Amino acid sequence: VQLQASGGGLVQAGGSLRLSCAASGGTFSSRAMGWFRQAPGKEREFVAAISWSGGNTYYADSVKDRFTISRDNAKNTVYLQMNSLKPDDTAVYYCGQDSSIYNYYPSRLMSRYDVWGQGTQVTVSS
Repeated sequence: VQLQASGGGLVQAGGSLRLSCAASGGTFSSRAMGWFRQAPGKEREFVAAISWSGGNTYYADSVKDRFTISRDNAKNTVYLQMNSLKPDDTAVYYCGQDSSIYNYYPSRLMSRYDVWGQGTQVTVSS
């Protein structure tokens, strides 16, 4: 399976972006998916995750009420809608696929994800 992330770019503070992560091959529809991000000089951190069915979602406190994760299993794609962006959201955003199938409770831990996209840069100017 391969994951292809896209949708990043440069946006002013308060603006919005929608990231996409398209999966090819594998069993996307049976896997929970997660978004993580890594800012320069910092460790990769959890942003959001969604269960295989889309019924459960989890967010980091720093993005709650501003970001929304969703998925379209028919299109093998997971999305991250980012609103009210802040300069602190500047990072490379990565999508990851859960190593387990039919996980109703997706993890915040990177170690649970075994396939990663290449990352897409998000830059928020003040």
